[in-house]
Amino acid sequence: MQQNYQDAMAMVRKFCKPDLFLTFTCNPSWSEILNSMEGVQRPEDRPDIIRGLPHAHILLTLDSESKIRTKDDIDKFVSAELPDPCTDLRLFQIVTKCMVHGPCGTININSPCMRDGQCCKSFPKQFMDDTEENVNGYPIYRRRATEPVQVGKYSIDNRWVVPYNPWLLKKFNAHINVEVCASVKSVKYLYKYVYKGHDAASVKIQKEGALDHDEILSFVEVRLAVHLPQQQPIVYQDGQEAQAIERAALRKTTLTSWFELNKIDPSAHNISYSNIPQYYMFDKSTTNWKKRQRGGQNVIGRLPIVSILDTERYYLRMLLLRKSGAISFDDILTVNGLRCITFQQACQEHGLLRGDQQWYDALNDAAQFQSPRQLRMLFAMICGFGEVEDVPDLWVQHQVSLCASLF
Repeated sequence: MQQNYQDAMAMVRKFCKPDLFLTFTCNPSWSEILNSMEGVQRPEDRPDIIRGLPHAHILLTLDSESKIRTKDDIDKFVSAELPDPCTDLRLFQIVTKCMVHGPCGTININSPCMRDGQCCKSFPKQFMDDTEENVNGYPIYRRRATEPVQVGKYSIDNRWVVPYNPWLLKKFNAHINVEVCASVKSVKYLYKYVYKGHDAASVKIQKEGALDHDEILSFVEVRLAVHLPQQQPIVYQDGQEAQAIERAALRKTTLTSWFELNKIDPSAHNISYSNIPQYYMFDKSTTNWKKRQRGGQNVIGRLPIVSILDTERYYLRMLLLRKSGAISFDDILTVNGLRCITFQQACQEHGLLRGDQQWYDALNDAAQFQSPRQLRMLFAMICGFGEVEDVPDLWVQHQVSLCASLF
């Protein structure tokens, strides 16, 4: 999951965030399901039919011409209001059947969403005359005050409507929650949510009659190794440890091969390690970097996130992000003709550790993939064992990420 999430965030950095987040839930009242029932059977009596039916979390990235840029664009894609039954009766019926939350709160305290007397989904929402953009990572959708309608035994108004897209509802007749991704904060949460399972998939909708070009497969993501001298990871089977070590001694990693490339190719000297995949292709059979002839713009290089608790490897990564043309680990350790003993010392000599910047960077990196609880543990360890000059400011700058799960 962690690798998939970091891959996803690398793509976000290059191609920007997705625009819409969909939660699609199967409707057990679909005619195809009901027609398969026998006698007095109900859908829940037939797991052989309904098991595995859609409950999908989908991230959509829109074409540049269809990007959501204004409040009017949000209203065009997402509605959080009851439709007028006089103008669109079918949509009204689907919304009242599939897209009404609860109800809960004082009118139904036994609803499953109730936690300590409050709805965990914050329903009922407030009435809003207009949509507001980017509030805590999501817009606040328009919910105008209108006359309530009767749904079952409850009287419902726009405060109880789950955001939806009218076209999708009429197309699939199911619960489809549609949310606009308004900030990177929401994107981080959504990618963690989507990739938490084993069955994530990438899908692209192709226009009919268009060229058969798989845009997703046309982008290549290269995971670059970050390891200390003679400490590259080795995969082996039980009983074959010695052979695995011998093979590893002969094979270069993407990092050690980058050193070799810089020794023989002057044109690579001005390219940082993280950008090298755009200009060179790593040949796994020979473990050498070879110059690309074309297609480099479709390649994303990614260095793995390294915890600051893995001290030397963390500082090596910091140097790799900034130094070009290195020919060895010793070269990276050498600053102004002086060979440093540790990578941390090399960072110090380069002026990268002035003030608390290293701690800010460590927390920013960790916030990309760690849970708020893990982030708080890291913050405590930094304050307890690191030399932090301004702890209150470090807290203030990261309090949103640190406290994300507390509210």
